[in-house]
Amino acid sequence: MIIKNIFWDVDGVLANLNYAYYNFLTKHPKYAPTYGKIKWEDLPKVLPINPKYGALELKTHPELGTELDYDFCHSPEFFCNRPLYPHVIDVLKELHQNGYRQFTMSATFDVETKKKFLNQLLGEVTDFLTIECVQHGKFMHDTAKEDMLKDCYKRYGIVPEETVLVDDRIYNQQAAIGSGAHPVRMRCQFTTDLPDELKWIPEVKDVVDFKNWLYQNTSRE
Repeated sequence: MIIKNIFWDVDGVLANLNYAYYNFLTKHPKYAPTYGKIKWEDLPKVLPINPKYGALELKTHPELGTELDYDFCHSPEFFCNRPLYPHVIDVLKELHQNGYRQFTMSATFDVETKKKFLNQLLGEVTDFLTIECVQHGKFMHDTAKEDMLKDCYKRYGIVPEETVLVDDRIYNQQAAIGSGAHPVRMRCQFTTDLPDELKWIPEVKDVVDFKNWLYQNTSRE
């Protein structure tokens, strides 16, 4: 399998969105009275994981989903407090040196705000990393990410079959497949298993694990 292009999801793959969620729930003045004493491992109890997501998401809270998501997105002190996972910068630099074209693909409520944040977060690699953001639609019932991938293929002259999307959310594996790219699933402490029909998708535990998978299972020629 020839792979020349890598699209990285940001939240849950390059940056620790769960860290941001935990701090938001436990420290935001509006929600700290209720969730201020929850433990890290209790996050899935507060945010039940929807099978189509397969990862933590504020919108899945049974009563406050829309409200939590709105307040999080409009609280920069929590929204922007999502550190990069270990070794992200080193891995991206190494892959660049080895000739891979790299992009981020991030869904967001405000494209300009998210792009500004990502340019700061990933400032060490923006000389070669192309940052793309897409406006997300209602809950998970839209094709925004698939449409954006296809748009990028046209704009950057990318061959879909030579492209991989690294993403933690299950429904975005479908976006990769629908766009003609190869999906790779990133796992973390709170991600759930793929459904039976998608169990063929490779899964990795972090960016270093992905790099090793890439070198062992694909080539650039």
